Amino acid sequence: MRKRLYYHDAYLREFDARVIRSEPAGADRFHVFLDQTAFYPTSGGQPNDVGTLAGVAVEDVLETENEEIAHVTAQVPQGEHVHGVIDWRRRFDHMQQHTGQHLLSAAFVRLFGFPTVGFHLGAETSTIDLGTSTLAGRQLRAAEELANQVVFEDRPVRILFRHGEELAEEALRRVERAGEWRLIEIPDFDLIPCGGTHVARTGEVGLIWVRGLEKQKGNVRLEFVCGSRALTWAHTDHRLLSEAARLLTTSASELPRVIQKQMDELRAAEKARLRLLERLAGYEAQALLAEAEVLAGRRLVRKVFDEADVSYLRLVAGELIAASGVVALLATRSQPANVIFARSADVADDMGVLLREVLSQYGGKGGGKPDFAQGSIPTGEQVEAVLMLAQEKLHR
Repeated sequence: MRKRLYYHDAYLREFDARVIRSEPAGADRFHVFLDQTAFYPTSGGQPNDVGTLAGVAVEDVLETENEEIAHVTAQVPQGEHVHGVIDWRRRFDHMQQHTGQHLLSAAFVRLFGFPTVGFHLGAETSTIDLGTSTLAGRQLRAAEELANQVVFEDRPVRILFRHGEELAEEALRRVERAGEWRLIEIPDFDLIPCGGTHVARTGEVGLIWVRGLEKQKGNVRLEFVCGSRALTWAHTDHRLLSEAARLLTTSASELPRVIQKQMDELRAAEKARLRLLERLAGYEAQALLAEAEVLAGRRLVRKVFDEADVSYLRLVAGELIAASGVVALLATRSQPANVIFARSADVADDMGVLLREVLSQYGGKGGGKPDFAQGSIPTGEQVEAVLMLAQEKLHR
C-alpha cells in the first residue's frame, strides 16, 4: 500500500509525488498510480476527492483489490514527478459531513444504545442507518442536541494509530482487534476506527441538522446535513417558505394554519363537486336511455363525450347499467381516448371480451369484468369507429 497522506493530514491541499505506473482503464480513461497521494478514494460511505495531477483533471479515485489507489484521468500526466492539487471545497465539505456523522452516531449510542449500521455521504445530504426499528421524536431531538453541544464545545478531533493488542483497553464504539487501526477520537465522547477525512476540531463541523427520517429494512434512516450544507438548506427552506407565504398572502409562521384551512375547504369543495357530478350523470343517463336504440332485446346506448374525463364516464356508465336490459358503449375524445363498455346485470354479453377484441384492432389496451370494462386508444379521432365496431359485434 502506497503512502496515504490524508491519513495524517486531511488539510493537505497540495503535494508532490512520483508516478509508479499508469494503465488504460476503459474508453479514453487511465489509472495513474503514485508513490504517495493526498487524494481520498471512495470508501466507507465517503465519496472520493477530485482535483488535478500536473494540471490533468482527476475525475475519480479508486482503491484496488491490492489496496493501491488509482487516480482516474482522461490522459496520463507528463513526467515522472507530478504536483497534485485537491479540490479543497469538496474535501472540506466531506470533512464536515463525516465528522458530523461521527458525532451524531455517537450521540445515539450514548443516549439510547442505537448503533449506526450504515452511512452514506451524498452530494446534497447524507444518511445514517440506525440499528433500531423505532425512533421517537424526543429521542431524535435529544441526540441532535447532544451532537451539536459537542460541536459548540469545539473539542479536538484526533487521529490515533493503534495495534490490535492495544485496543482491548479502549472504549471503542466499534470494536475490531486484528492489525493496526487508524482511529478517530473525540475526547470523552467517541473513539472509532475510520479511514476517512475529518476536521481538526468539532467547531468546524458547524450546525448538525437532521432533516428527516424513514423506516428502512428494519432500521431507521436519518437524513442530515452539516456546516455549509446546513446553511445552504436553511437559505433554500427560508426562500421556499417565504414564497409560499407570499402566494397565500400570510406570514411564514401562519402557513400551517392557512394551509390546513385551505385543505379543509378544498376537501369540502371536492365533495360538493362529486355530488353535483353524480346528479349530472344521473340526468345525462336518463336522457340517453330515453333515446336508446333497442337491439335484440337490449337497450343500446352509444355516446362519445367531447370534454368529459374517465371518472365522469364511469359515473354515467354506472347510472345507465343500474337500469335493466342496457348495454352502454361510451368514450371520450381525450388523448389518449378512454373507452368504457358496460352492461346491466340481466344482459349476458361479456364486456371484457368485447373491449379487448375491439381495442386490439385500434392499437388500444384495456380489460375488465363481464359487466364493466375500461380501456383506451392512442387518439380520440378513432373513438366513433371503435364504438361502431363494438355495436356491429353485438349485432352478430
